[in-house]
Parts: sequence; C-alpha cells; structure tokens
Amino acid sequence: MAGNIIKPGNATEYKTGGWRSKRPIHIPEKCLWVKNGTCGLCWIFCPDDAIRLEEKDGEYVHIYDYDYCKGCGICAEQCPVDAIKMEDE
Repeated sequence: MAGNIIKPGNATEYKTGGWRSKRPIHIPEKCLWVKNGTCGLCWIFCPDDAIRLEEKDGEYVHIYDYDYCKGCGICAEQCPVDAIKMEDE
C-alpha cells in the first residue's frame, strides 16, 4: 500500500526538493519580514517547513531550504506584497 507513514515525524529524513519544477525566488526589498519582522505568512503556510525566518542582531533573514521545497508556490500565493516569485528550474 502506498502512502503509509511508517514512523511519525520522519519527513525530515526524505529530501523532496528534487520533485520541484519551479523554484521560489525571494525578493527581500519587498518582504515585510525582512523590512520589519512582521508577516511570516510564507513560513506559516509552507507545507514542508522549507522556509526559515530568523532574527539575528536586529536583522531579519528569510532562508529557503531547497532540499525540502517542492516548489508548490503556496508561499508566493500567500505573500501579500509579492515578495516571492516562482521561476522554472
């Protein structure tokens, strides 16, 4: 049977980025997280937990983990300021 989850919490053991046909490109000049640490809808809606939003020394950083991003584009759809665009691989 396909689709069985053998062990809970094992998603990080499988790098699924190779499935991607489109790649999200982040535009930091538009991003509300980078500007002032607000928003974060891309992180909230990413089904693969492939986006990290970090704050370090007062700077806000947006990072994609392309090993796990499948290129679904939900992040781009949810971004209220079009700070993410999808490009062909």
